[in-house]
Amino acid sequence: MAKKIQKTNAVRLLDQKKIPYSLKEYEINEEHLDGVTAAEEIGQPVEKVFKTLVATSMKKQLYVFVIPVAKELDLKAAAKFVGEKKIEMLHVRDLLANTGYIRGGCSPIGMKKQYPTVVDEAALLQDEIFISAGKRGMQICIAPKFLEQAAQAKFGSIIC
Repeated sequence: MAKKIQKTNAVRLLDQKKIPYSLKEYEINEEHLDGVTAAEEIGQPVEKVFKTLVATSMKKQLYVFVIPVAKELDLKAAAKFVGEKKIEMLHVRDLLANTGYIRGGCSPIGMKKQYPTVVDEAALLQDEIFISAGKRGMQICIAPKFLEQAAQAKFGSIIC
């Protein structure tokens, strides 16, 4: 008998909007919650696996950035793209309260509120990418254009 997949907010939202995707589950190691390890676990090149980062402006406006797991967010480029002078990463202790997700399981889809979301343009080089499904050990495989639609995102150059 097949194991029933526990649906997350992200998965429910994709189903509700009838957006095509697939899921990939893997065993997690609490010591290795990074995206590069996730890419290895699902057997995908790091260029196809993206992580979700949340940043805040000095006015406490939150922004969501989706970038390749092996890259770093360019805070200056990201701030400029969203029209802010400066942004900084949201402290991990504030992640759950603001997004509904935890570190290592943060999806750009289905957060508590709809925050301005930017996906690095590197996603456009792929037919499909993998993003967190909203819990550790589960990834969503989705075409960048469908991620754009589901997360109400824009594409921009935001990595170092």
